[in-house]
Amino acid sequence: MKSNIFDMKKIFKLTIIAAVCVLTSVGCRKNFDVINTDPSTYNPGNFDPNFVLTSAQLGYSGSIDFSYDTWRANLIYCSTMMQGMSSVIGYWAGDKYILNAGYTAAYWGFKGENPTGGDGAYAEQVRPIVDVVKSTKDKPQYANLHQIARIMRALVFQRITDLYGDVPYSQAGIGYYDKTYFPVYDKQQAIYADLLKEVSEATAALDPAKDRPSGDVYYNGDINKWKRFGNTLLLRIAMRLSKVDPATAQTWVQKVVGNTMTSNDDNAFLMGDEKGDRITINRNSQILTGGGGQENYYTRWSKTFIDYLKSTNDPRLGKIAVTNLYVNDATKDQNPAANADPAVQKGMPNGKDLSLVPNLGISFDPSFTTFTAYSSPSPALIKKSGPTFVLTYAESELLLADAAQRFGIAGSAADHYRKGVVAAMTYLSQYDAAAGVPEATANAYVDANPYNSVNGLNMINTQYWVLTNSKLDFYESWSNWRRTGFPVLTPVVYPGNSTNGTIPRRFPYPIDEAGFNTANYNAAVASIPGGDVLTSRVWWDKQ
Repeated sequence: MKSNIFDMKKIFKLTIIAAVCVLTSVGCRKNFDVINTDPSTYNPGNFDPNFVLTSAQLGYSGSIDFSYDTWRANLIYCSTMMQGMSSVIGYWAGDKYILNAGYTAAYWGFKGENPTGGDGAYAEQVRPIVDVVKSTKDKPQYANLHQIARIMRALVFQRITDLYGDVPYSQAGIGYYDKTYFPVYDKQQAIYADLLKEVSEATAALDPAKDRPSGDVYYNGDINKWKRFGNTLLLRIAMRLSKVDPATAQTWVQKVVGNTMTSNDDNAFLMGDEKGDRITINRNSQILTGGGGQENYYTRWSKTFIDYLKSTNDPRLGKIAVTNLYVNDATKDQNPAANADPAVQKGMPNGKDLSLVPNLGISFDPSFTTFTAYSSPSPALIKKSGPTFVLTYAESELLLADAAQRFGIAGSAADHYRKGVVAAMTYLSQYDAAAGVPEATANAYVDANPYNSVNGLNMINTQYWVLTNSKLDFYESWSNWRRTGFPVLTPVVYPGNSTNGTIPRRFPYPIDEAGFNTANYNAAVASIPGGDVLTSRVWWDKQ
């Protein structure tokens, strides 16, 4: 698939070890066999931070076991709010803009007993990556691992703060080191300033002549690829500030021009592995193939998404969508005769349910014929052994196009747009060789739908939405939509919704925080304009 992919046996071994790192509160080490019998033997002398890097990368792709963060935050909420997907399942509250406080808290994490104990970003991403940063500092044998961990820490926290706003950052994950168990909520503006500093410094400090981290499942320790990853992440962080602080955004974009990803070979992703079952399988696929409920049958591509692809004769349509994938709601076996013909693809409207109430029940919608006629993600996109994409060359080029159009920097918006759209089509071969769009076909699409600067920001960011939807990275679809306002989406209006019929702007804080970290939680809530609700905005989402 590409040169920087690990041998699958190595991935499986590392991810199993990493999962144990997550499941035990102490981390992981070289003499792994001891961990199950005597965890107290963990100490700085036998600690291998490479395993813990793997743990953090695995956690970023989704929680182990029930994948509540992926299921509830990425799919139930983000995918449907962004009209990438649609569901008629009653508990898919995001499709109807209804607050389910447990679901919006899922990405942050749970503190209850197993299976929810220790789930979520703070337990499975922040804690291990902070351990790597702390344990590798000023150790020459881990020089590059330390810098990669700093970049990973920024990657982890950008998503957390994008979802919730002001969050524990500077004091998060350091309880073991200085007994800070009740971290303050840092202001998002301060978090973003530090993310820019951390990624810039860490990327500059990476040195191909030094160590090649063995626990890196994105690039197998390829330092040159990590340099391009770091600069691409820096570009994304900077562009998130485009409407709240355009001067800072421009300054940082100019620093990375010419040093970001250069092709789809630079794409960062983590491959799933079915041998590890719920520990190592692809998280989105786990849910969308029915691993948690009946999402395989009752969750489909959104009408908004499919209609857009059809309106421009997008060649991705026949690669990412099929009808008749599941023949009824009683089976989770995929139909080998599923239909990928672009002409028959049909998205399901958002804001519908399975009731017999006119205007609400899906069977009353004019688009309804049979349920199986609605389009599902194609089998190539939902393989349990498939990739979870982290950051891609196509994103880099489309962000550079945005910067060029918005600020007049970073080169030609039209050139970056073409490169971004072509890459967003050809990268699909990294899901499966048959899913890729040929480069000539992709270029022909751009020729038929040429860049128009008058409508440039809409075109660029609508293509970004198509890309992130096809990546199944709906977190990023939501963040970029909030930043740019594109594509223009028509909200659904469902009875009893929590937003007065507007698309949510952030996730409220977990209710657990009110009892666990009371003073800091109360201070954070008090500082949110509009209150701790779905309709309030994070700092960079300037109105």
